[in-house]
Amino acid sequence: MQLQHHSSCLEIATMEVHRVVPPRHKSTIEKLKTRLKETFFPDDPLRQFKGQPLGKKWILAAQYIFPILEWGPNYSFKLFKSDIISGLTIASLAIPQGISYAKLANLPPIVGLYSSFVPPLVYTVLGSSRDLAVGPVSIASLIMGSMLRQEVSPTQNPVLFLQLAFTATFFGGLVQASLGLLRLGFIIDFLSKATLIGFMAGAAIIVSLQQLKSLLGITHFTNQMGLIPVMSSVFHNTKEWSWQTILMGFCFLVFLLLTRHVGTKRPKLFWVSAGAPLVSVILSTLLVFAFKAQHHGISVIGKLQEGLNPPSWNMLKFHGSHLGLVMKTGLITGIISLTEGIAVGRTFAALKNYQVDGNKEMIAIGVMNIVGSSTSCYITTGAFSRSAVNHNAGAKTAVSNVVMSVTVMVTLLFLMPLFQYTPNVVLGAIIVTAVVGLIDVPAAHQIWKIDKFDFLVMLCAFLGVIFISVQEGLAIAVGISIFKILLQITRPKTVMLGNMPGSDIYRDLHHYNEAMRIPGFLILSIEAPINFANTTYLNERILRWIEEYEAEENLNKQSSLRFVILEMSAVSAIDTSGTSFFKDLRKAMEKKGVEASLHKPLFPYKFSTFCRLELIFLIWG
Repeated sequence: MQLQHHSSCLEIATMEVHRVVPPRHKSTIEKLKTRLKETFFPDDPLRQFKGQPLGKKWILAAQYIFPILEWGPNYSFKLFKSDIISGLTIASLAIPQGISYAKLANLPPIVGLYSSFVPPLVYTVLGSSRDLAVGPVSIASLIMGSMLRQEVSPTQNPVLFLQLAFTATFFGGLVQASLGLLRLGFIIDFLSKATLIGFMAGAAIIVSLQQLKSLLGITHFTNQMGLIPVMSSVFHNTKEWSWQTILMGFCFLVFLLLTRHVGTKRPKLFWVSAGAPLVSVILSTLLVFAFKAQHHGISVIGKLQEGLNPPSWNMLKFHGSHLGLVMKTGLITGIISLTEGIAVGRTFAALKNYQVDGNKEMIAIGVMNIVGSSTSCYITTGAFSRSAVNHNAGAKTAVSNVVMSVTVMVTLLFLMPLFQYTPNVVLGAIIVTAVVGLIDVPAAHQIWKIDKFDFLVMLCAFLGVIFISVQEGLAIAVGISIFKILLQITRPKTVMLGNMPGSDIYRDLHHYNEAMRIPGFLILSIEAPINFANTTYLNERILRWIEEYEAEENLNKQSSLRFVILEMSAVSAIDTSGTSFFKDLRKAMEKKGVEASLHKPLFPYKFSTFCRLELIFLIWG
């Protein structure tokens, strides 16, 4: 009676049964078309064109390609007042950061300002984010500078180095735009949150260590990026340390960190942290000029070229021995900057409750960099620190980028001589302050609590960047992430279920202490699709479950195993190898004298999966 009671608990309650009707027959071409649509066009971007007259379709197409045509006609002076304030605010941050990040990439400082002028204008026309502030970023600058420096010296051959930087930017933009046009944005999803947190933290430390050259006044510094070579170079050149440089660097670094802390704790005081870098540049420049500090051990930027971006399409090199290097550099910097830009755009879009089209963003950022490579700009994207300031300053549309570009244009035309006495130590302090925010300790702690394997991935990315190199550290982390996905596919989770007393509910015995085994029954839940990659493992694992169950029963002198029930509510798909797996499993059960049964889920499957389940049940009788 007890056995009948427990077995009845496993039965699905009596319900009205409806006959399954096969769907309309589809040709192979139609099936392929449907599969491709779901893979590459899950958002169905053409749905807005359905049922529209021809004229309306042309208007919608123009608005889809150029989002500015969608919001531009409704733009008002009230919106412009907000955008001009935010645009001027981010310009005060973009000018010193542009100069600093260009030096981080081993490029002339003026290139950083060029890159804050043209790309934002292109993004305003093509981009869909209202908050993204475009310009050079620290991580992409670091990667580009370190990778190109492996083959070409920026000091011995500056013209060739600049040519390679522009060419790498072109290839980076080409990769970004291609990912958007081909709807391959899911590729960047392989950079998981754990990978990015570890990578960003490691890169932030490497960037900060590189600034020790400026902060200490060292002239002979290592070209390597690892922690050990950098620290070795610092302590082997103690004779080059300049107390004047150290004093100035310490004072401005403390000032910048304090203002950043104020801006973080009180968002309404965003202007304090946003204006601090420009204030630091102005004050330090005045101090150097007044005390002739350039003659007392403090290095300065020197004279900068005036005027707008000169064309650089004639500097793009698509041949020669360095072609492989620039393509590789463009690929890595393109994907890294694209990931950062889209993540930043989606973050602020969620805060303001609007949508950002990932594929359109890829095209916008890609075209922006392709155009930039022809106008003396290097790789750019949406920077988090700048976008946060833009958001807090009350930006309403992408016009804030236009205001920033116009401000940079005025600087390029009339204000460049003022930067001649700007000390490099202040630029180093600005970079350190900007990258400190990339070290997210609370997020790392949360990953540790949730998933230890993800924490391992994060740690590998962090240590790889610090001790090997930026690109190798990233590659290691991505490789481990892919290995984790393969493990989840080839080693699906299977759990033993027990009955919750007084109910017909069954739960994992390891998670619920109240769950009780049913004598003579082994109830297993398979929690993954069943396919060719995991059928061998599932067969071996289920047989091992049975052996362990029988050994435990013999030890406790309980009744022998009579039934094995496979609970399959979490199985979302079964391929042809899966059907063969059930046939083989049934034969193995018969040899052991055990009756096997499948428990159907209560919710509907995809029809193809349901048909395979029906076939399996027919095979099992």
